[in-house]
Amino acid sequence: MRSSTVSRTTAETVVTLTLGLDGGGSGKSNTGVDFLDHMLTLLASHGNFDLTVEAKGDIWVDFHHTVEDVGICLGQAFAEALGDKTGIRRYGSVTLPMDEALILCAADCSGRGMFCGGLELPTQKVGNFDTELAEEFFIAFARTSGVTLHIQQLAGKNSHHIIEGAFKAMGRALRQAVELDPGATGRVPSTKGVL
Repeated sequence: MRSSTVSRTTAETVVTLTLGLDGGGSGKSNTGVDFLDHMLTLLASHGNFDLTVEAKGDIWVDFHHTVEDVGICLGQAFAEALGDKTGIRRYGSVTLPMDEALILCAADCSGRGMFCGGLELPTQKVGNFDTELAEEFFIAFARTSGVTLHIQQLAGKNSHHIIEGAFKAMGRALRQAVELDPGATGRVPSTKGVL
């Protein structure tokens, strides 16, 4: 099993996260940010990952620190679970419809973590969740995981649908990228020989 457990404690948050890349899509999250918990459950389900998250943060200030630190921990766990990336497909991409929203996500487990995004969210809130925090999560994940992550909105008018589509698409693209490639057994998918 390719898995990892990461803990992070700061003056703002305490996060413990366990990720299994070869799971069954089970997501259990308790962050104090209900919308984030919902998105993490979707990410785990569509990525076919097993994911448990426990987080306590200064949500009386706002949700920013908790969302960002969960993204950091997920990225760290993802990188650790992948190891040296021997035998993986490396790349994954999906175009995913979520009602009127259409989201493109492409991922490269390159070791060069960056987020390139283009979500046009029509509202500042979904419930009590600041919609701008979705991008903060993606940035934190990409930086610490070493994944180049592109998420582009091709259509969409409903902020909930756009963000939900992005998390689902991210899960499915990462699922493809970490899948073991029968044609690449024992090889790192790079002409450099290392990622």
